[in-house]
Amino acid sequence: VFEPHATTIDNEAKRASGWNDVELSELGIQQAKELGERRKLDDFDAVFCSDLQRAYKTATIAFDDNPLKIFMDWRLRECNYGDFTGKPSSLIEAERPKRIAKPFPNGESYEQTAERMWSFLGDLSKKWDNSKILLIGHRATHYALDHWIKDVPLEEAVMQKFVWQPGWEYKLN
Repeated sequence: VFEPHATTIDNEAKRASGWNDVELSELGIQQAKELGERRKLDDFDAVFCSDLQRAYKTATIAFDDNPLKIFMDWRLRECNYGDFTGKPSSLIEAERPKRIAKPFPNGESYEQTAERMWSFLGDLSKKWDNSKILLIGHRATHYALDHWIKDVPLEEAVMQKFVWQPGWEYKLN
């Protein structure tokens, strides 16, 4: 199951965080609590999240009753927007089609983020086979899951309009 991190102060300001380690907003803290309530009966074997605090804090607030199930992994990070970090989100949206293969200046491309996820998924399939896992990540995490698990071309996955929902389910073979 994939869940995006809760709302941050940058999300509310409509700024693109990328690898900036921004905090959850008050709304985000409430959303993380709601995630825990919504998923408390799912009995996940593990919760993996990116090492950026917005994902990690979403996990720890949601699942504070069992922090031993929470594992951080940098490969679940958002795309590194490089020189575009902290810029208006609308600018990232406009740049997205150009950054599938070509990295953001001093950053990375969506192909590079997908390669990080491919490495993560390979390790996940070896060490957590037949386990029920929750991933808390970013839009780049979601794009890569759609690409690698649902066979959505990366260009199409990256260009899909992101519409929040209470989790996406995937089956890793």
